[in-house]
Amino acid sequence: MGRTGLKLRGIAIALGATALVACSPQPTAEATPASAEKQAAASVHPVSGLEIIPVTVTSGDDVHQFRAELAASREAQAKGLMFRTELGDWEAMIFPSDQPTARSFWMKNTPIPLDIIFIGTDGRILNIAAMTEPYSLESVYSVGSTSGVLELRGGRAEELGIEPGDLVEW
Repeated sequence: MGRTGLKLRGIAIALGATALVACSPQPTAEATPASAEKQAAASVHPVSGLEIIPVTVTSGDDVHQFRAELAASREAQAKGLMFRTELGDWEAMIFPSDQPTARSFWMKNTPIPLDIIFIGTDGRILNIAAMTEPYSLESVYSVGSTSGVLELRGGRAEELGIEPGDLVEW
């Protein structure tokens, strides 16, 4: 075989090897440890470090699903959304009550307006303190005993048609 033939044969072998590598099955994203780490990290908020859980608000025929930071501890509930400069359209914070009780909230150190939604013991919205004033030290109150409180970006409840009587599940 001449030089040209050997050269062509070498190119053919190289191309064949490349084709084999290109056709080799690649591990799926689910199988890699890095993606499992990403999925775990996705369930924790990058700013607060709180667990993120789904919260659903059913308003008539509309179902709205939020990714809510779970303020389960006394410390997390005391801090809430203080110092936060933004909250996305589908982000929220949920404050479950250990025992049903009337609740009050204020906006100390909170630079963005919020909709504070008080949830009754039956899971239905009791009342909404809409577009609360940033940094205000005035308290807003539930109109009865709550099982939890949901905070959304100010004005979001009205945009979505969320109102008292709607069902909140988490």
